[in-house]
Amino acid sequence: MAKTKIGFVGVGGMGQCAHLKNYVTVPDCEVVAIAELREGLGKRVAAKYGIPHVYRSHEEMLAKEKLDAIVASQPFQRHGLLVPELLKARVPVFTEKPLGASIEAGEKILRALKTSGTWHMVGYHKRSDPATMYAKAEIERLKQTGELGKLRYVRVLMPAGDWVASGFIDLVTTDEPAPQLGWDPPAGDMDRQTFDQYVGFVNYYIHQVNLLRHLLGEPYKVSYTDPSGVLLVAHSASGVAGTIEMSPYYTSVDWQESALVAFEHGWVSIELPAPLASNRPGRCIVYRDPGNGKTPERIEPQLPWIGAMRQQAFNFVRAVRGEMKPLCLAEEAIEDLKAARDYIRLLKGK
Repeated sequence: MAKTKIGFVGVGGMGQCAHLKNYVTVPDCEVVAIAELREGLGKRVAAKYGIPHVYRSHEEMLAKEKLDAIVASQPFQRHGLLVPELLKARVPVFTEKPLGASIEAGEKILRALKTSGTWHMVGYHKRSDPATMYAKAEIERLKQTGELGKLRYVRVLMPAGDWVASGFIDLVTTDEPAPQLGWDPPAGDMDRQTFDQYVGFVNYYIHQVNLLRHLLGEPYKVSYTDPSGVLLVAHSASGVAGTIEMSPYYTSVDWQESALVAFEHGWVSIELPAPLASNRPGRCIVYRDPGNGKTPERIEPQLPWIGAMRQQAFNFVRAVRGEMKPLCLAEEAIEDLKAARDYIRLLKGK
């Protein structure tokens, strides 16, 4: 097959350092164009990464380029405006998390998808970490075999910390002023203060909201929120308990995110590196207790030296080429916005 031709919409900090520098390493992919409102920045980034075409707007790029897919690293507070426009190109679209800044914005994207004939993958990169990919496959296998008993509990811990991990050291910058952008309207069912709190929660913890569902392997409902804002409790469709612990402590020069998936007779754990850490996978441990006095065992697989963001680029390109399913489609990602709304409603009573 020919290489997958991708156009980038926006090459700011995350556009460059989380996505572009990884996509240019994917053998089956060719980044052929950049759309960037800051003309000087677009040209400098294109020169660095050997990208042939630079445009001032996504409209111009889509009019002149024949693309197989689009990567749009933009503030999520404008996804409701931008993504439906990109879907008119009728090729797969990738955006960062979350789907939007409100359920209404997410629903607007889903309506556009129905007439687009294509799909939209939301960038929950933790699903692409080699540790999560290994753990997910093992969890599903254990659920099928029953060898460790029933799935009982999933816990996600996310302390705030140094998520950048020197990931912006090669960022290309200019002194051009920040472009004037259009933004999605606030949610209609919240006052401004409540909506701001909702957006803050979504910005910081939506990855964990999504990861909890991914590890459970089924939908869940938020059932309790501690008034301190540290603990979210959920129950899955089959009754499995889950929790998200949100910054019970802070780390200034480290990142200590983890997850525990507990069965009756063992568990699977994941430790995840900082989001922008390069060429560093997470860590996965599988613990089995056979009982009857037999010695329990721990298995820690040796994982490939690839970071989650780079693996995510491989996964998106493979999905575009029909070699795998997209890891998180917009149709699932809207459930994260609904769970976040339930969290805020339980926390604030409105």
